[in-house]
Amino acid sequence: MSAHGPVRRRVGATRDDAGSITLELAILAPVLLLLLGLLIFAGRVGVARSAVDHTAAVAARDASMARSADGARNAANEAILRELGSQDVDCTSASVAVDATGFSASLGQPAVVQVTVTCVVSVADLALPGLPGQRVLTSTFVSPLDAHRGRP
Repeated sequence: MSAHGPVRRRVGATRDDAGSITLELAILAPVLLLLLGLLIFAGRVGVARSAVDHTAAVAARDASMARSADGARNAANEAILRELGSQDVDCTSASVAVDATGFSASLGQPAVVQVTVTCVVSVADLALPGLPGQRVLTSTFVSPLDAHRGRP
């Protein structure tokens, strides 16, 4: 007994909440793991998309500096190997398409070279339900050819 009277305790006051944290964690854990997986998925795809955009821009620029259509194709192929490798992007397959018809334009006429880079990025290791195992990322850039530079 205390000076103010008997101390009363509610029976079962601590038992009402017993196990509720465990139950909440059991319900929320899969949701939080799925959210984390989605964030990793978005981050990986975002980084790969940025790398593919950069690679297409560099490949188009390199192709536009070539003297011929064949040289433009070779320069673009070299650029995607160099740039995707330096960006640490793991493409399960990568390809480049070069539209070099601008090299047939007559001297003094404006012309362009267009490069399209395609990269297939695997995200199967994330094993998220409802998401594809791979993403196909494509980027196209156009670079002008020097109108006063000699072309074969």
